[in-house]
Amino acid sequence: MKKDTVCRLCSSCCPVTATIESGRLVKAERKSSLPEKKRVRCPKLQAAVDIVYSPERLKTPLIRENRKSGASFREASWDETLDLVAGKFESIKETHGPQSVCWLRGMAADWGAPWDYANRFMNVYGSPNTIGNGAVCHVAREMAHTYTYGAMTAPDFRQSRCIVVWGKNDGDTNPQAFESIIFAKQRGAKLIVIDPIRTGLAAMADMWLQIKPGHDGILAMSMIHEIISNNLFDGDFVQDWTVGFDALKDAAGDFEAEKIAQGIWLTPEEIKNAARAYATTGPACIIDGNGLDMQLNVFQQTRAVCILRGLTGNVDRPGGDLIPQPIPIRNIQLRDRLPEGIRSVAQGYPLFNTFHETWGINAQSCVVDAILNEKPYPLKMLVVQSGNPAVTMADSNRAVKAFQMLDFMVVLDLFITKTAKMAHVVLPASSSFEKTQLNRAFIRNNPVILQNQVIDCVGDSWPDWKITFELARRLGMGHEFPWRSAEAVINYQLEPAGVTVDMLREHSGPMRVEELAHEKYQQNGFKTPSGKMEIYSQRLKDGGYSPIPDFKGETLNPISFYAERTDFPMVGISGARTRYFTHSQFKNIPSLLNREKGCFVDIHPHDAHTQDIREGSNLRIETPKGSVVMTARMSKVVHPGSVRLGWCWGELDSRLNLNNLTDDDKRDPVTGTPSSRSFMCRLMKEKPS
Repeated sequence: MKKDTVCRLCSSCCPVTATIESGRLVKAERKSSLPEKKRVRCPKLQAAVDIVYSPERLKTPLIRENRKSGASFREASWDETLDLVAGKFESIKETHGPQSVCWLRGMAADWGAPWDYANRFMNVYGSPNTIGNGAVCHVAREMAHTYTYGAMTAPDFRQSRCIVVWGKNDGDTNPQAFESIIFAKQRGAKLIVIDPIRTGLAAMADMWLQIKPGHDGILAMSMIHEIISNNLFDGDFVQDWTVGFDALKDAAGDFEAEKIAQGIWLTPEEIKNAARAYATTGPACIIDGNGLDMQLNVFQQTRAVCILRGLTGNVDRPGGDLIPQPIPIRNIQLRDRLPEGIRSVAQGYPLFNTFHETWGINAQSCVVDAILNEKPYPLKMLVVQSGNPAVTMADSNRAVKAFQMLDFMVVLDLFITKTAKMAHVVLPASSSFEKTQLNRAFIRNNPVILQNQVIDCVGDSWPDWKITFELARRLGMGHEFPWRSAEAVINYQLEPAGVTVDMLREHSGPMRVEELAHEKYQQNGFKTPSGKMEIYSQRLKDGGYSPIPDFKGETLNPISFYAERTDFPMVGISGARTRYFTHSQFKNIPSLLNREKGCFVDIHPHDAHTQDIREGSNLRIETPKGSVVMTARMSKVVHPGSVRLGWCWGELDSRLNLNNLTDDDKRDPVTGTPSSRSFMCRLMKEKPS
């Protein structure tokens, strides 16, 4: 039997067809418009059966017991476990107040419907501390888009004649997008890749700009200067639909290519050629990615990239960057139920907390601050849903220290992770193939598609919605959680759109609620305070920030520990997000782990020769925060003076945890983003054991 659904083994949200035999998943294949032989294969999807039926899957709730021989877990029923968790919610609320409880969301299960349900739960409970990981993944960039043109754009690859890929490698992370890029390139589109690493996309690009990590905003401003000074911008769009062009022109004057190129590892010619190609080869689109996310100045960097789109008139035009057409959906988060006067632990980032109606709070580093420093007040209990912050958060040692101080910790996951091992209760969650839910990626952009449950839950695992709803009922919130099925709550959410679950299931693929339209701003304006694309943002100025992208002082050198570069002379880059894993996930799946060559530090042959480092030798990489030991691999994918370190191997071995090196002290002033992407470091040869 074949069933349609959406894969959530990573954030790409690919529509797939699942093959079911005798109630078991036997295969899952991604839908594609390409012929069978030309499709991009996803190894995670090929291993879906191994993941779903892994012998390491959590199949029953676990409760920690403290014994003389050491802490251990015992299996328990859902009734016993949820009663225990509900009791902790009640006792901590009575003793310390509801704000002392935090719900911390990762991305593993989804960043759509479960985010709405967790927010609804915590808002009714009385805590403002439902906090996601968006400061380091996507949401900080979305805020930059929203402050510029009112929404996050989506590139129209297939109709584009020039595609700029900025800090992203869809060949490894998004098969759908990668196939669209290949399609456009085969039709003659130019491909420009901006990345400090020679990725697969960089290797096939017409132009590859091997930029110094963290300096993307400076490059964007230099490209802006080149476009303006040569009158290559779209004068009509700029005049009719932008605010702040003159201020931008003045600011960009400080970024002539000849002045800044060497400092960002480029030549003036590379900058000028890329700017001219993008501005004169229309329609053109830009896809910005996670390479911008984990940087100390992610917000202003992304703002500068966003301005390039409007400057060249490529916003909401076929082949450019489209303004989404979200379907009407009921906001069920009940934010108005929060008690007055109780502010989040992330209150230091007010613009980030409020820029979007439903994104909520995403400055996750503030969770660790509140636990360790008890400022603005202490957190006593933490629920971790679909995340592994003990490995993935910057300065992991600090995060682990914080989690050890909690009175109570609950983890929802498919597997026992490093974080789950620290919990008092572990609740077994279901995979994406075992639950029906809405997917935010498609709701935001229209058409809408259903993530459909295609098999029964493995063991006694539960989908996230059921865990949240059942816990709510135990806390006396049954009136706010009346739904007994995923279908019931989805129908309630989709009612304003006139769409039901049954209607979605009748479609074999995405269902468009309204016809695709372009240049919608001509009738409705942009969803900004001025109704125009805001190069100059009065909201930012009123909030105490630069109203146009500004790269002065520390922001000229946004790499962590740059002030200590004399002792730590190499630039460290967090490693590739490979096709085999999603961050720290799936390294416990042998069929995937065996396909990866291992954890390496890539070093340019020139640097290896200078420092007498040989292939296969063990290297200790140090920063002021800590150290890791990895195997040296000679590679020209990195720029001389930099090394690339394996990412998220700390789940297998704490000594390989890249986040032993990263810093969480300095953060983007707007979004609270630390630099997990780039940092100054030094290399030391390890003596053979």
